[in-house]
Parts: sequence; structure tokens; C-alpha cells
Amino acid sequence: MFIQGVGTATPQHRYTQRECWDAYCRSPHLSRLSGRSQAILRKVLSSENGIATRHFAMANLEEAFSLDPNTLHRRFADHAPALAAQAARRALDQAGLAVADLDALIISTCTGYLCPGLTSYVSELLGLNPRAYLADLVGHGCGAALPNLQLAHSLLASGQAARVLSISVEICSAAFYLDNDPGVLVSTCLFGDGAGALVLGREPSRALPPIEWRHFSSILNPRDRELLRFETRDGMLRNVLDKSVPLLVVEHVREVLADLESKSGLARSEISEWIVHSGGRDVLAALSSGLALDPARLHWSSAVLREFGNVSSPSVIFTLEKALAGNARPGPWFMAAFGAGISCHGALLQVG
Repeated sequence: MFIQGVGTATPQHRYTQRECWDAYCRSPHLSRLSGRSQAILRKVLSSENGIATRHFAMANLEEAFSLDPNTLHRRFADHAPALAAQAARRALDQAGLAVADLDALIISTCTGYLCPGLTSYVSELLGLNPRAYLADLVGHGCGAALPNLQLAHSLLASGQAARVLSISVEICSAAFYLDNDPGVLVSTCLFGDGAGALVLGREPSRALPPIEWRHFSSILNPRDRELLRFETRDGMLRNVLDKSVPLLVVEHVREVLADLESKSGLARSEISEWIVHSGGRDVLAALSSGLALDPARLHWSSAVLREFGNVSSPSVIFTLEKALAGNARPGPWFMAAFGAGISCHGALLQVG
């Protein structure tokens, strides 16, 4: 399988972390939080946390405090299909292909629910052949992009499709929640909205250097499920984020990487680029330390985090796009994404 086109999209409204803190200060919600919680928000949003700006699907930050199930669902339903379609068109344009060239559409999300799923709405927006194969994947959290791509690989390898459109889209602002739990508070300071799309086929693209999907590995540890997941409370999604997550991510990435090294015969020292989910400053720092990596090896991920925040499942696609645009070194690239479960997914790409 080859990646033939890459596209990303964000809402037009972009806010600095300082603007987010100022909005909290104007909101009646801040006074309802404990003094400790207010201090956490002030520290994360007013000091260096690796994020400069985030994009949200709302015209002003006051809308972020309309925390009721109907408003949040409407935000997801209004913006997720449009953002996914925008990223898809950009990926198709880069690949030099038309919607008519697609045989399948796979969409991943975890920040909202529609039935029929997002594929119904996005296929309509794009004008996809009604006989194309559609698959909606939910519940993978931030790690969703890579299982999505592995499913696309299976469709292509089996001959059921010649070209597949893979999309990950998250309206994280449709899953905000506020209470005195530190993990909930930190989540509202990290996540932004975005979509990423990849066009996949059996041959390289003429618009990009050859990007071949070589090996995939995945691990899930249900023992740690309660430490990183969504729960439903008061009819809304509430993010559970334990402080131990960065170190657990390192353990999972290390296992996935070892499995990929075994499958490919590749040594870690031979990896030329690291395309890693931008989970947060602490996650990237833990990966750098735990894998004995120079922090500069994760600079594509750090750059995405600074510009967009943690956009959840599309994050690794944003990182891939930035590396390609930045003329990253050819050779074996390691992609990794991790999320709810706790799960981790990795892939080796051969680029160039």
C-alpha cells in the first residue's frame, strides 16, 4: 500500500492559549471551580506547555462554555462532516485524483456519534459512488488513524478496492467537560479540532515521493483502561486522563517498536524520521527520555502540537504532512499513535 495524497483541515477560528485563559476568567464556570483547579488552568494556559494556538469549531470562546448535550452534539454534527470533506478534497487534489477514482471510504472519530455514521454525510458531500465500501470506526480515541490505515491496507491487499480514502476527524470542542478533576481540566487545555485524510492505493503517487506502508503492529492493555478513556456523564463525554499516561505510553510504544523491528529486521538506529502522535508536551518528553531519543527527533510532532494542540486521531496525519512538506529525510519512518484503552499502534513506512 502506498500513500498517494495527504490533506488536513482545521476550523477557521484559531485561539491562543492566553485567549483561552482570558475566556475562562470571563466565564461564570471559573468561580465554580476550586482554587486548586483555577490554579491548574492558569498554569497550563498561561505558561509554556508546548502549545501556542488551537483551532475550534466555534466563532467565539464564550461558546466553549455552553456545556449541554444538545449544543455539543450539534457542534459535532455541524462541523465533523464538513471538516472531514475539506481534508479529503485536499488529499485528492494532491494525489491528482477525483472522487470517482475511490472505491472505499473509512472514517474514524471518537468525539461524537451519528447514525448513520460520518461516512454517510461525507460521501454525500464529496459525491462518492453510492456503491463504494463505507466503514465507520469509533472508540479508538487518539490512536485511531493507524488502525484505520491497516483496514485500508487489507482492502487493497485483498483486491476489494483499488483506492481507499482514509479520514480521521475530531471535534474535540464537542467533548469538553468542566469539573475539578485535574485530568479533565488539563484535557480542556490541550485539545483542538481538526481532520486528516489520506488517499491510498497499490502504487506510488507521482505527486509525492514513494511512501509505502510496510509493517504494522498494535497492542492493547485493558488493565489500564480506566486511566485513559471517555466516559459518559450527564449525557456528555468526559475525558479520563491519568497523570501516569505519559509513562504508560512509553511502555506501549517500546513494545510496538520492538515488534516492528522483529518483523522488519530493522534496527532502531536506522529509522530516519519519527512521526508520532502529538499527545502533549509531557508525552513527547517521556518518549524522548524513555526511548533515549534526542528531543529534536520528535520536532515534527512538537511543531504540530505548538500550532494546533492535540487534535486527537488526526494528529499523526498532521505530523506526516508537516514532515513531507519539510523535506524530511528519506528512508524508514516510524509512525505511532496511542489512545484510549490504553492502546498503541505503530507502522513502518519506507519513504523515497
